[in-house]
Amino acid sequence: QVQLEESGGGLVQPGGSLSLSCAASARTYVMGWFRQAPGKERQIVAAINWSSGTTYYADSVKGRFTISRDNAKNTVYLQMNRLKPEDTAVYYCAASGDPVRSRWPLQGRGTYDYWGQGTQVTVSS
Repeated sequence: QVQLEESGGGLVQPGGSLSLSCAASARTYVMGWFRQAPGKERQIVAAINWSSGTTYYADSVKGRFTISRDNAKNTVYLQMNRLKPEDTAVYYCAASGDPVRSRWPLQGRGTYDYWGQGTQVTVSS
């Protein structure tokens, strides 16, 4: 069982920046961030393969968001720059502790078997 502890999030003006972090209680093989806006499905934002460092970004965040990891701390970060009102959502950290799943698509929800509680990000003036 892997516990995920998220931190960060909050209220920011359009064009501003926020950073999210997610610490895992045990080794994971892939970690990612998803988001869910009211009335919409949960969607991938960014993900990273722990071993290879391969990353995936949704088209809507490419060039603005950066996912990174700290292996020693089992922690993944999401740096969000040039935020837009449409980035407003609950952001969920996700992870898999199954090495087999590390070969599955990073953007697939089925790749992940552990989820955080979610943290609200609101972009508004």
